[in-house]
Amino acid sequence: MLKNNVGGLDRILRIVVGLVLVALVFVGPKTPWGWIGLVPLITGLVRICPLYSLIGANTCPRK
Repeated sequence: MLKNNVGGLDRILRIVVGLVLVALVFVGPKTPWGWIGLVPLITGLVRICPLYSLIGANTCPRK
């Protein structure tokens, strides 16, 4: 199982950016590119970023 590697501020920013991008699908320019916002939204909600796992990054506080 993957370990959590997305911490506090990083998580909040991912969720906000994801929501803003998905909102662009319904309001504003109504472009389908807004669905790309699901990536940061989901990684923020589940606290696991596959790219961080590949490069060995971790923004979670140490235990």
